[in-house]
Amino acid sequence: MAVYTHLSHEEINKFLEEYKIGHLLNFSEIAEGVENSNFLITTSIDKYILTLYEKRVNPNDLPFFLNLLTHLSSAGLSCPLPVEGIDGNALRTLGGRPAAIVTFLEGTWPRHSNTHHCKALGSAMAMMHEFGQTFKQTRINALSLPSWRPLLESCRLPEREIYINLFNELNQELNWLENNWPKNLPSGIIHADLFPDNVFFNQSDLSGIIDFYFACNDFLAYDIAVCINAWCFDENEFFDLEKSRSILTAYNQTRALCEEEVLSLPVLIRGSAIRFLLTRLYDWLNHPEDALVKPKDPMSYLKKLRFHQQITDASSYGAKV
Repeated sequence: MAVYTHLSHEEINKFLEEYKIGHLLNFSEIAEGVENSNFLITTSIDKYILTLYEKRVNPNDLPFFLNLLTHLSSAGLSCPLPVEGIDGNALRTLGGRPAAIVTFLEGTWPRHSNTHHCKALGSAMAMMHEFGQTFKQTRINALSLPSWRPLLESCRLPEREIYINLFNELNQELNWLENNWPKNLPSGIIHADLFPDNVFFNQSDLSGIIDFYFACNDFLAYDIAVCINAWCFDENEFFDLEKSRSILTAYNQTRALCEEEVLSLPVLIRGSAIRFLLTRLYDWLNHPEDALVKPKDPMSYLKKLRFHQQITDASSYGAKV
């Protein structure tokens, strides 16, 4: 269960008086998700998602996230659209937390993705990158290369004898990434968390992208790297070349990768693997016993990282070099 702040029917209905979206008929807590408390609300007019932003989200970042959703939606990307209140503001307060309501997207995320899903993902991601070029606000990626070594050190692995070998392996990988990380690649707005559960499909069609709360400015190709790690391995962490090729081919049809981006893919993919390995490892080692959400296994990303360490050419991911 990933709802941290519980609300009553009366509290939500009172909150809706600040909008022109009808009165509350019913609501339900959404169990999926990690960072925030989400509710599906049905009013006399339509369905919406109500989000309470919990402590891990920086309130100063919320205008960026909400304005980005409005920008991308108006440009033609299918994503939640923030709903403004009567006073014209989308960001409000409820239950002692910053809160916002966004439009509801039909569809579900694919529990078992295939190449069709990956093609649709590649096209939508390229559209998002193109539309993001005209978005004026910026936000640094707080989970990029400079943050990875402090994150590893915060895990305090050398103090736990069982983890010393893991620390040495990750420390060596960080040394390599710091020496080989690309510079001056095309940059812009990226989602930075395009896992399958953030991409909805209605039957066979992609119906929308959600959860932009890691969105930031970074190398556009880094978003592709995140997707290859998140979408192109099976439950045993075996790599699926056809899925990776499907993402890259579809992406290129909307936004062509430059030569430098293609050549940098193996490095970016290794970086993406260690980013999610480290954040999951930190959560795993600092998991309160009474926490509502079970931490994700970091070792799955260690397997992926070891696979990527054997690759030197982007063609191994299905890219045309």
